[in-house]
Amino acid sequence: MLQENGKCITKLENMGFRVGQGLIERFTKDTARFKDELDIMKFVCKDFWTTVFRKQIDNLRTNHQGIYVLQDNKFRLITQMSAGKQYLEHVPKYLAFTCGLIRGGLSNLGIRSIVTAEVSAMPACKYAYSEIVYF
Repeated sequence: MLQENGKCITKLENMGFRVGQGLIERFTKDTARFKDELDIMKFVCKDFWTTVFRKQIDNLRTNHQGIYVLQDNKFRLITQMSAGKQYLEHVPKYLAFTCGLIRGGLSNLGIRSIVTAEVSAMPACKYAYSEIVYF
């Protein structure tokens, strides 16, 4: 069962990746080039998130060393689940798709990354993104 759940989550993350790539391509076709990584992250937090989830990211933090944390205090996909404890086991599937969505969008903007999600209190959600650096 655990292995099957892992395959499901991987599939959802890959689906999100492809969707994120396509959406970013469509959303940025008429936009000027971004100056730097921070500009890209601001675009993701404001324009991309608003188009997909009808609200901006509530908080964007960075350590200025390649790690960004995006916080959505009322993440739309899990808001309804926060009322019932019986759905908590399904939350990772929704988060996996969204991690893929972010990773796919960033990939299409030239940033190879690892995106993880964390839920400390429903329906608040934090996405941590770190760029993959090759030496």
